[in-house]
Amino acid sequence: MSAGSTTVYESTVTAVGSQVTAFLEHGILIFFGDEAPAELHDISVLHRATVADDGPRPGDTVHLGEATLEVLAVGDVVRDNLLNLGHLDLKADGLTEAKLPGDVCVPRGEIALLATGDSFRITRPAATDTGQD
Repeated sequence: MSAGSTTVYESTVTAVGSQVTAFLEHGILIFFGDEAPAELHDISVLHRATVADDGPRPGDTVHLGEATLEVLAVGDVVRDNLLNLGHLDLKADGLTEAKLPGDVCVPRGEIALLATGDSFRITRPAATDTGQD
């Protein structure tokens, strides 16, 4: 981790559901904690958190394995969903205002397909104003 950012959430992928690629074709990647109900497993990337200090905010970076995406907008329930359920809906829609309360909007484009063992991480830029002149 560089001095320029703080990791607010980090986890390891434990399984990738059989329907995940179908959602990726539409620019959507759904995460759930690995204790999610079985009916959610097919559509989700299951993961186990090792750091769960906060949810994403606009300006943060989502790291999917080696790929990175800037967070453009975050719905009202994202933080609670992520910290309590490991749930996150990543949408590559380019929106700067989330349509749904659980959406995390990132720039339009491809979202990386994760594999078991990959990391899923959210980093926040360090505050630029240190109060020192």
